[in-house]
Amino acid sequence: MIPGKRKLTIGLLTLITLSVMGWRCNDKKGATPPPPPPSTPVDVAFYLTKPDKSVLFTAQENSVSVAINNNLPLIEIDPATTFQTMDGFGFALTGGSAMHLYNMSAARRHALLTELFDYNDNNIGISYLRISIGASDLDASVFSYDDLPSGETDVNMAHFSLAPDRQYLIPVLKEILTINPNIKILGSPWSAPLWMKTNNNSVGGSLKPEYYDAYAKYFVKYIQGMAQEGITIDAITVQNEPLHDGNNPSMYMPAPEQAAFIKTSLGPAFKAAGINTKIIIYDHNCDRTDYPAEIYNDADASQYVDGAAFHLYAGSINSLAALHNSYPDKNLYFTEQWIGAPGDFPNDLRWHTRELIIGASRNWCKTVLEWNLAADSNLQPHTDGGCSQCLGALTIDGDKVTRNPAYYIIAHASRFVRPGSVRISTNQPDNLPNVAFRTPDGSIVLIVLNDASVTQAFNMKPGDETVTSTLGGGAVGTYVW
Repeated sequence: MIPGKRKLTIGLLTLITLSVMGWRCNDKKGATPPPPPPSTPVDVAFYLTKPDKSVLFTAQENSVSVAINNNLPLIEIDPATTFQTMDGFGFALTGGSAMHLYNMSAARRHALLTELFDYNDNNIGISYLRISIGASDLDASVFSYDDLPSGETDVNMAHFSLAPDRQYLIPVLKEILTINPNIKILGSPWSAPLWMKTNNNSVGGSLKPEYYDAYAKYFVKYIQGMAQEGITIDAITVQNEPLHDGNNPSMYMPAPEQAAFIKTSLGPAFKAAGINTKIIIYDHNCDRTDYPAEIYNDADASQYVDGAAFHLYAGSINSLAALHNSYPDKNLYFTEQWIGAPGDFPNDLRWHTRELIIGASRNWCKTVLEWNLAADSNLQPHTDGGCSQCLGALTIDGDKVTRNPAYYIIAHASRFVRPGSVRISTNQPDNLPNVAFRTPDGSIVLIVLNDASVTQAFNMKPGDETVTSTLGGGAVGTYVW
């Protein structure tokens, strides 16, 4: 059970009253007034990360106190005003990430996976993962599950095989599921098999309409194959970054083509196969909310679509609220943001907490995922032309593990904002961006960034009682009642 039930010490309040009365008596005799009375500590769980890394996601004792007659900025929490229900916080488990984890010694790997995916004790409780359907650019090489010699086709998926994932990804996922059986998994393709594409190349090109049905069957076989391995795919996106065709692998799929593929092939194929995996569209930057809107406005496609996924390499996270308001029956997901090596801890902590943990959540996203979970100290592996500067949340060299900015950024939410938590209303005082949740066990979680360069004291009011805390410039605090 997370600590956090408030305790007031009546004896201390009495002592405060007596000390004030004593000052009044002494004042009549011309004595020097004593200093202001001490605040009364309250039992609030408070986890802190400082930008200078002197404190890294560490519990702080007796650091939150009863507010006494001050004019500090106030964060008022309203648990009665609710928004979206959260699916979770986490990372992309790329093929490269899985490779590094798999190659650790069994004992060290299990200890690390427990730290990552368990949420008891000092573990951080990752609750959502994104994996690639076929290779991403952070695999050692490009592959699909139906690679064929040039000139051959396989519309019936007779040669479909998950063999490339059985080496590293599937064993690691199975071990993760022993630690957290309820983790949700999102699958995203970077490209269709090359024989389905207009350019027969892993970079760019589009899906040929004559292979829409075959590609839909490819998705069905993938979901069914993973299920046979004991791995449930909660959702898929139709195409990673469909407007970016320069990555390796990648595939260009503008909104009209994505809508056509969904309504003529993918949606009907899922329905015919009895597949309940969610279909999520777009999976690209916040500057093009018109892309999912165009698909939503196609009723034949929209009937199969759960919602849209976003990255933030362009645009504003705040644009997502307008999309939600226009299509309130569709869900929103934040699925990717990278941190460039070697990392800039103060700026990474500030920007990612403000824009993603707080910003994406306040703009209706049900997930917040960082890219990616792990790489080695040489930022390997990646494909030829893939991301060569993507810093993992972890750097893994054999059994040596280094925790990087994204680890702590996600931990501030994932440890306490468990799946099923509901975002609740708060105001945002100047330089104190924040977001709050009510968890399934009834706790209230508040995540606050001091977005100024100087230390700031502030008040928080989760109920009838107002309490005070302090954050240094650029620091992040998670508070749990």
